[in-house]
Amino acid sequence: MPNIADSINKIRFLDELAEKRTWIHDIHPVCKLFVTIAYLFVVVSFGKYDTGRLLPFVFYPVVVFTIGELPVLPILKMMLVAAPFVLGIGIFNPLLDKSVVAVFFGVPISGGWISFFSLMLKCGLTVVAALLLLATTGMERIALALRMLRVPKIFVLQLLLTYRYITVLIEEANRIWNAYMLRAPGQKGVSFKAWGSLAGQMLMRSFDRAQRVYQAMGLRGFNGEYNPGCIRKPAVKDFIYFTCWVVFFAVSRYYNLPGLIGTVVTGVMK
Repeated sequence: MPNIADSINKIRFLDELAEKRTWIHDIHPVCKLFVTIAYLFVVVSFGKYDTGRLLPFVFYPVVVFTIGELPVLPILKMMLVAAPFVLGIGIFNPLLDKSVVAVFFGVPISGGWISFFSLMLKCGLTVVAALLLLATTGMERIALALRMLRVPKIFVLQLLLTYRYITVLIEEANRIWNAYMLRAPGQKGVSFKAWGSLAGQMLMRSFDRAQRVYQAMGLRGFNGEYNPGCIRKPAVKDFIYFTCWVVFFAVSRYYNLPGLIGTVVTGVMK
């Protein structure tokens, strides 16, 4: 199934990006985690009519894309996975909120449309920020950062194993799909009668694969404890990275930068 194979490739693609060696990849994972959390909190803290004030926060992913030498289009395509959910939530805003709150070139714009675009922009910014954290840090180093922040081992271990086992589960689903289509080449999709047996096979194969994965982990010395290994202490550049972004987020949150820039430009033109 192409969609299943694409899902496997996307997960592996993020892991491959995390192995690159750029300036931003070398930033301490704790600093990058804190910056991402701060970014998410600040973005979602804006009101539903503050679409214009969200524009300065596009600067953060642009900088990370540029410094990290990351491909833009593949990551933006991954972001589109979350778009239908947000679209389903906000599509009724223009119907429920018809009060005019702005006029653009003589065209009245209702509050529902502004809140709808604000919701979509927030979704895009937050999802891209999370993907960029994965693409520049990797799940192992994110787990290491969580352990350094004293997050319980069991939660970190479950997060890491779940992330890794998703790929295994998708691979099993892909094998079952290919086997079914080879036996029914003329069908479009899976027959309703076969759903139960395919689900049962996938469950049993997943249990069997999980048992083999656990045995392989045991042979490599796994004893139920998460051993993050060694990591360097934060350096000066890490604190500078964290401080610069937090200051930028705070200034962008408490000051209307697009409005100030517009006022300055208008004054200069006059």
